[in-house]
Amino acid sequence: MIDLPAAVRAMGTRGPRWQSWVDGLARLIRDHVDEWDLRPDGPAQHGHCSIVLPVRTADGGPAVLKAGFPDEESEHEHLVLRRWAGNGAVRLLRADPPQRIQLLERLHSRNLNELWDIEACEIVAGLYARIHVPPLPQLRSLTEHTAQATTGLAQLPRSAPIPRRLVQQAISLGRELAGDPATTSTVIHGDLHYENVLAAEREPWLSIDPKPMNGDPHYEIAPMLWNRWDELAGYVRDGVRRRLAAVVDAAGLDTDRARAWTLVRMLHNAMWELTETARPDPVWLTTCVAIAKAVAD
Repeated sequence: MIDLPAAVRAMGTRGPRWQSWVDGLARLIRDHVDEWDLRPDGPAQHGHCSIVLPVRTADGGPAVLKAGFPDEESEHEHLVLRRWAGNGAVRLLRADPPQRIQLLERLHSRNLNELWDIEACEIVAGLYARIHVPPLPQLRSLTEHTAQATTGLAQLPRSAPIPRRLVQQAISLGRELAGDPATTSTVIHGDLHYENVLAAEREPWLSIDPKPMNGDPHYEIAPMLWNRWDELAGYVRDGVRRRLAAVVDAAGLDTDRARAWTLVRMLHNAMWELTETARPDPVWLTTCVAIAKAVAD
C-alpha cells in the first residue's frame, strides 16, 4: 500500500485537475513499483507539486520514485536530467514521461538552508557552470515567456498596487530582453534555490527539480533572493544586493544583466499574483516590489 501524505491529498483542493491527479496517484505509483521491480524503502515525501517515494531497485540499490503533477513547467524535466547525466544534478535512472514518473538516484535530505546564505549562493553559482548547457529544441522558450508576461504587465491598470515606475521599467527591459538572441541561448534550471540543492554521496551538492527552459543564465538568480526572505528582515536592500553580488561574482555573470532580469522576473511575479489568484498575497507582493527596488536603485 502507498500511503499518501496528508499534504499531498490536500493538493486536490487546488482544482479538478489536481483532484484527478491525486485520485490516481497511489495506483500510478504502485503500478510503477511493480513494473520496475522496486521495493518501497520508507515513507513518501513531497514538494509543492510532486511526491517522492524512497525505494530499492532489483539489485538492492537506493533510489527514489518521483511522481509529478502534469504541468507545463515540468513536462521536459526528464530530458534535461538525461542531458545533464548527473553533472551537477541528480541522476535520472529511468522515466515514464507521459505519466510524469521518474526513477532517480537517492540523495540526502540536507539542503542549502543549513548554510550561510552567501556560501549557498556561491555553491549554486558553481552549479550554473555545469548545468547551463546548449539549448534543447523541446524546451519552453524564455523569449516567449517574457514576451507574454510583458504584455500582461503592460495591461495592468495604473491603480495596481505596484509602483508605476517599476512597471514601466520592467516593460521596457522585458521587451529589450525578449528581443535579444542570448535570451534563449542556454538550458536553465528555472527554479534553482536553497531547497532544490541536496547533499549527495558522489558529490557534496546536486540540483533537483528543474523547471527547464531555453533561457538566459542571469534569469536564474531571482529565486536565491526571494527564498529565505525572513533572514533579510531589517536590511532587505543590502541583503538582496549582497546575495546577487555573491552569485554574479562566483558565476562570472554580468551585474547589469542580472539586475535587469531580476527586476523583470519580480514584476512578472507580482503581475501574475494580481491577475491569476483570487486573493493576491500582500506579503508576496511586498517581497516582489522590495527585491525589484533593491536591484533598480
